Amino acid sequence: MNSTKNILVLCTGNSCRSQIMHGWLKYFTGGTVNIYSAGIETHGVNTNATKTMAEEGIDLSSHTSNHVDEYKNIDFDFIITVCDHAAENCPVIPSKNAVRIHHNFSDPSKLKGSDDEVKDAFRATREEIKLFCKDFVKSNLVR
Repeated sequence: MNSTKNILVLCTGNSCRSQIMHGWLKYFTGGTVNIYSAGIETHGVNTNATKTMAEEGIDLSSHTSNHVDEYKNIDFDFIITVCDHAAENCPVIPSKNAVRIHHNFSDPSKLKGSDDEVKDAFRATREEIKLFCKDFVKSNLVR
């Protein structure tokens, strides 16, 4: 793996899906690439995202919700949008050679239901993102 790679994960509020992907990418790359997550808005880190990743042994408790403008001076190798809203409203990011990838993951934070239904929705999204991250790392970062 090339330790100089910079990856930006972009979502609407940088609270849930982008945070989960940030955690998985860091896990699957062993911390050998720079992972950034941001939103076109900031909504704070969703506690259910933190809890569902903790079930997998991945600690998001120190993560913060960041605005994409904070990273405008970083030259990204990959920019991954994880929701349609972010993909459609993404500001111009001046990374010259960034490969842009889009995948709209289900948003468990929008579910209205019992605690168990909400937990199940977060787990389903966590697993969906986990599979994407495994494939992404295998296809794009492992040589």
